[in-house]
Amino acid sequence: MKRVYLTLAVALLSAGTMTISAAEKAADQKSEVKEHLQNHFKMYGFIRNYFAFDSRESVSGTGDLFYYLPKDVKMSEGVDLNATPSFRFLALTSRVGVDVSGYYIGNLHFGAKVEGDFYAGLSAASGSSASSYFPSNSKIGGTAQARLRQAYATLTWKDLPMGVNGKASVGLKIGQAWHPMAADHPHLFSLEVGAPFGPFSRTPLVQMDANLGDHWVVSGAAIWQMQYQSAGPAGASPIYMKYGMTPEMYAAVAYKSNGFLLRGGVDVVSIKPRVLGEKDGNTVKVSDRKTSVLGYVYTQYSYKKFAVKAKTTFGEGGEHMNLMSGYAKVGADNADGSWNYASLRNSSSWLSMSYGKKWQGVLFLGYVKNLGLAEGASDSPISKDQVYFCGNGFSNINQMYRINPQIIYNIGKLNVGLEYQWTSVQYGEYDNNMLNKYALADKNLHWVGNHRVNMMVKFNF
Repeated sequence: MKRVYLTLAVALLSAGTMTISAAEKAADQKSEVKEHLQNHFKMYGFIRNYFAFDSRESVSGTGDLFYYLPKDVKMSEGVDLNATPSFRFLALTSRVGVDVSGYYIGNLHFGAKVEGDFYAGLSAASGSSASSYFPSNSKIGGTAQARLRQAYATLTWKDLPMGVNGKASVGLKIGQAWHPMAADHPHLFSLEVGAPFGPFSRTPLVQMDANLGDHWVVSGAAIWQMQYQSAGPAGASPIYMKYGMTPEMYAAVAYKSNGFLLRGGVDVVSIKPRVLGEKDGNTVKVSDRKTSVLGYVYTQYSYKKFAVKAKTTFGEGGEHMNLMSGYAKVGADNADGSWNYASLRNSSSWLSMSYGKKWQGVLFLGYVKNLGLAEGASDSPISKDQVYFCGNGFSNINQMYRINPQIIYNIGKLNVGLEYQWTSVQYGEYDNNMLNKYALADKNLHWVGNHRVNMMVKFNF
């Protein structure tokens, strides 16, 4: 009997030891998983509410929170129908994302980002009666659905030898990310962050950034279109790039030193506005193509609590980045049925200054000038239907400016901001639906402005 008790005791002791070992192993595995997640995955995001008042009917998106510009005068029996105030508040621009880092093989490092918010799914007022009762029928109602903002992978080769004692690194980004011309933002909490006074776009791309020593960066990218699109005869669409079979090409060089950064770059877009045309009453394939070149300079400087940023773009087109520009069909049809095109020129600039940390004051100034075609298309005016302009603007815009002061209170993870925004546009009148030979509206030039008061409450996590 003693032997039986002894055998049972040994069995129980062994089982207990095995249970303790299994529990310790499970705890170790749980700790390893937790440590792995902490070392390689960083979740971030925020809950953000905007409260916005406009004194005038305007062009705006994302539930009217992304502001572009005030609409032109629309008179009826001596009353401007667009001089109508409005108000709204929404939380649909709340965001969540994950950064992945810390994986490497030798000096090759891997990373990734996935980021989304809740924009898609908003709908306009239904029924033909909406435009009879209200001056606008914008998409402001419905249940917001999740959408993809950014999703890309990165490969970075670090500590590459350069010269005698220098080091270089080369990074490759593949996926959807900020357009490299739109990645530099002013110090604004408003959703449009300076658009349309500067480029704004997130888009599929393959981008290379080479850091050559401590001061110089050389960049290049091949870019496609998705949400932000070129204009054309079929409306705004990525189809013109699809059949053009030519990615948008970007190149830039930057210098940085002690809080100072200076970058300059150029962007080239070549698209096919049409594949099919008409010749002698028959449908034929045509050789249409439109190419535009846009350049920019960006600089920033920071010292203690003060920071200043500035950007200017000049060149052709850029409507696919929300710039107030585009292109036009010029001249008569060619013998083979193809059309000729000329890009509108545009100058867009902004200046942003910020001071403070807990209490932060911001001043933004922006200016846009529509310069029209470089040379007159002909001795005849151009129909406005032959001008393919940014869908968030109008081809009779001559110039516009914005003055935008903000004050932001930062307390821990909470940000509360208040801004006043004055945006004024100089419109011209169409002459029997025609523009002059430079594709500009130059008759009865007049200014129209909007007062926007916007408050933001944002909790970061």
